[in-house]
Amino acid sequence: MKLSKKKLVLMSFMLFSLFFGAGNLIFPPFLGQNAGEKMPFAIAAFLITAVILPVLGVIVVAKFDGLDKLARKVDARFAVVFTILIYLSIGPGLGIPRAASVPFEMAVAPYLPSGAPLPVFMLLYSLVFFLTAGWLALTPSKLMERIGRFLTPSLLLLLLFLFVQFVLRGDAGVAAAQADYQANPMVKGFLEGYQTMDTIAALNFGLVIATTLRSLGVEKKNDLIHYTTRAGLAAGAILSAVYLMLSYMGMKSSAVYAIPENGAVVLRLIVKQLFGDVGAVLLAAIFTLACLTTCVGLITSISQFFSSLTDRLKYRQWVYLIAGFSFVVCNQGLNTILGISVPVLNAIYPVSIVLIILGLLDEKLGKNPYMYPAVITVTGIVSCVYCLDYNMHMPLGFLSDLCHTFPLYSLGLGWAGAAAAAALMSHLAYRLRSRRVSQNETEAAA
Repeated sequence: MKLSKKKLVLMSFMLFSLFFGAGNLIFPPFLGQNAGEKMPFAIAAFLITAVILPVLGVIVVAKFDGLDKLARKVDARFAVVFTILIYLSIGPGLGIPRAASVPFEMAVAPYLPSGAPLPVFMLLYSLVFFLTAGWLALTPSKLMERIGRFLTPSLLLLLLFLFVQFVLRGDAGVAAAQADYQANPMVKGFLEGYQTMDTIAALNFGLVIATTLRSLGVEKKNDLIHYTTRAGLAAGAILSAVYLMLSYMGMKSSAVYAIPENGAVVLRLIVKQLFGDVGAVLLAAIFTLACLTTCVGLITSISQFFSSLTDRLKYRQWVYLIAGFSFVVCNQGLNTILGISVPVLNAIYPVSIVLIILGLLDEKLGKNPYMYPAVITVTGIVSCVYCLDYNMHMPLGFLSDLCHTFPLYSLGLGWAGAAAAAALMSHLAYRLRSRRVSQNETEAAA
């Protein structure tokens, strides 16, 4: 079946909105403010982990018809553990609660009256937020219409309006780069892309896109991959444009405001300078729309996955359960949630990146039984050691010392060299085994 251009545009808008949530909104302006004059280098690397890899992830998951089938290339037990870990971390354990906490604490709480009971307001805000998200997630077949036709255009128009007003009337001044960006702007930008969580989210959203396409009558595998690729490229182009606008605003205000604690403060300062206190409404609308669409996508994909694992709970029951649990977690506070996110992402993100790359190269890898298990195992070990070593300050003695010998390990990229070495060793081992098998067959035939 051929998908109309209109439906393809709506699909692209929907995928963009699924990706564009809390982290996508607050990290680019924060990057721009910290990188200052080095922003072009930092944002170029940021786009690799925040746009290119997520788009590739959606395509790979569509190609394998689900994350669990891709992960089985490593091992059946790994597939179960890793898939559940991904869905829980990006979902009710971290990603979904953050999607509700960020808009409240960054765009609502600062404008409440002095002395207002923040926990009560947070409770009410998050209740309405999750009731809305749960209602939208109950009918996944209507996501494209509701998100692609209404929510995404509204969000993009608000962001474009803010950017144009900043270019025309905003206070501007570019400062020198902060220490980390001054020394390694591209490495720092690459790692900041982790914070968007989109490469991990892509492993979930691939299933949402495939399900939506099937509901539109697209059934053939090649057609699913074709339209997923086109929607992914279009969504990636929109994401890139928005990131460039947000990081530009951060860069051009880097000499105007002192470096704040996060990107939400950067946006709040810019909005207040442009529109005064009335701008709070604009900022709250941008944050809420961005986070709501991502939250809906996460609840949908995770509910679809868990409902396929067991018949005890149906899809609708999983929606209620995940939305309810996320509601409880988000009321623990944004700082608590963000404090958990960095070590979790440093441990999981590299494995997700390598799994996507291997999935893209799957046909060229042939029937090598060593490649997936060896490369993923080494990547997982190095990234977990780094997480314990740098994020949790729990060095593992000899193992930590060994990992410190890897190139770029102290910068958080030691896993890349380790994965490449594991891939090379796997290739050599497979060739050696193939040669022995060939020799044995020749001798037996003789």
